[in-house]
Amino acid sequence: MSDLEVDLELDVSNLQCPMPLLKAKLALNSLASDQVLKVIATDPGSEKDFHLFVEQSDHQILDFRKDERGYYYWIRKG
Repeated sequence: MSDLEVDLELDVSNLQCPMPLLKAKLALNSLASDQVLKVIATDPGSEKDFHLFVEQSDHQILDFRKDERGYYYWIRKG
């Protein structure tokens, strides 16, 4: 996995859209600018949701991985 330094890890496995993104937004709100949130999700819809979300915000996906267990996002707060 990524060797990025993570300030907060959020596991939203087994939650369905739109809950992974809503919980990630709440988690980002608790972070300071430039801090990194790692999100672990299992909902395939999260891939589109998270990428759209960062396009429309100041946040940035630093890394994204997916495997048979889930989807992993490293998001820097804008």
